[in-house]
Amino acid sequence: MPLAAFPKCFIELIEAGTMSVERWFEISAGFDVDGLEFHSGFAPLKDLEAWKALARAAGRYNRSVPMFCYSSDFTHPDLAFRKREIQRQKDAIDAAAAAGSPYCRILTGQRRPEVSRAQGVAWVAECFAEAIAYAEQKRVVLNLENHYKDHTWLYPEFAQALDVFREVLDAVPPSPWFGVNYDPSNAIIAGDDPIAVLEGVKDRVVTMHASDRFFAGGSLEDLKQRDRDPVAGYAPILRHGVIGRGLNDYDRIFSILRSVGFTGWISIEDGPDPATGVEDIRESALFLRRKMREHGLP
Repeated sequence: MPLAAFPKCFIELIEAGTMSVERWFEISAGFDVDGLEFHSGFAPLKDLEAWKALARAAGRYNRSVPMFCYSSDFTHPDLAFRKREIQRQKDAIDAAAAAGSPYCRILTGQRRPEVSRAQGVAWVAECFAEAIAYAEQKRVVLNLENHYKDHTWLYPEFAQALDVFREVLDAVPPSPWFGVNYDPSNAIIAGDDPIAVLEGVKDRVVTMHASDRFFAGGSLEDLKQRDRDPVAGYAPILRHGVIGRGLNDYDRIFSILRSVGFTGWISIEDGPDPATGVEDIRESALFLRRKMREHGLP
């Protein structure tokens, strides 16, 4: 099973222009990984030559580009807004294809209080249908993540909870160009059992974000209270850590993935702190490689 890394600890620095993507590639040479997940903030979405150049630069470090991270928002009440989001998702698919990435992330959008569950699912299904049709043309698979919250959003993910996530999946006709990007830590944040979430979607998982979480100076109830009075970004009480030292049971996770013949990419997602993120990724890669071998994952 191939292993990748995602530079969550450097995203805001890269987006601000204070750190180059190439510097991240250079740092990644110290990790036992096969690929580097790209983020839509690495370059302008429509600049396909820039994405090709970044993929070539990653290749010089013997890294492929397995996944392309994009945060779509299809739950806005304004039709014009949703149409712009569909176009931006298509731009992300084009960027993923230019970078040689077989997967491009798609999200439902923000859980806006004025949007009902039924209306949100209907809008998401409509937008997904157009995006999936375009992804098929470009030979890119869209992977829907059981997500928490984009760092620019006010509200958490519309389909954060398992029951809503499953309802969205049921509203989208099965397609080889659409699957699930499973993140066990995001299930914890939603108040769901990560194992129950995986059992519920295991047959549709095509990629995985490997992460571990813990609460620092707070609890899940504190996080829910903050979400009721939202501000952009993540709660400071919510922390990533070295994979294998947090709340997730990777023996059970890998056992379930093995049982369904999963052979897709796993991408390490560290925390937001550049001071600790690099070492966390290094240690996480060592842990994951060992667990992958123990469970006979290729």
